[in-house]
Amino acid sequence: MRVLVVAAHPDDEVYGVGGTLVRHKTSGDETFVLIVTEGCSQQYRDLGEKELASITRQKKEEAKEAAKILGVKEVFFSDLPDMKLDTLSHAELNGVLERCISEIKPEILYTHHFGDVNKDHKLVFESTMVAARPGISWQIKRVLLYETPSSTEWNAPLPEAIFLPNVYVDISSVLDIKLSAMQAYKSELRPFPHPRSIEAVKIYSGKNGLVVAKSAAEAFRLIREVI
Repeated sequence: MRVLVVAAHPDDEVYGVGGTLVRHKTSGDETFVLIVTEGCSQQYRDLGEKELASITRQKKEEAKEAAKILGVKEVFFSDLPDMKLDTLSHAELNGVLERCISEIKPEILYTHHFGDVNKDHKLVFESTMVAARPGISWQIKRVLLYETPSSTEWNAPLPEAIFLPNVYVDISSVLDIKLSAMQAYKSELRPFPHPRSIEAVKIYSGKNGLVVAKSAAEAFRLIREVI
């Protein structure tokens, strides 16, 4: 099986799907990651051009190191503007997703939850659904949404925004690998009790695990499955 994780920003793929990527790898699946934005220009908007370019390179190296830890075969970088996807045409963002999906031809696809507070996440979800629409000669068998700490849980508690998982992956045996991949993202880790801290992700993993009587799990919402 070929598996693709679509992430709006560097590190989203580890926080949301890191343990599951390891599980796919150990099952013999080929795993790929698409990082849509450069993840720097808005976060470090006060820096000069050279400093920003240096941090952008650092983020890519961190993403590659995290991917290596998780057993990801290849990471693709689209380098679209961070937190400015709403300035692009819908067709342009659709095209980025369509080209990557057409090249990889994944059978399983993970993307952002549509109710995240981060607007980039919402737009990536929308374009993923366009790019993943069923085809005649080939189609994706499973489309799942993942949660992203400090985005999924921080939106308003409205019915249309709430993350309602219906698929859980036991990551008890690979949680340490996920945490190691998180530590590769030195530029993104935050001190506890921030949701993007090592301690917080352990808590999230434990909470999800309790739902299915496991010590650690990642939660997903299944959008479409073709059997």
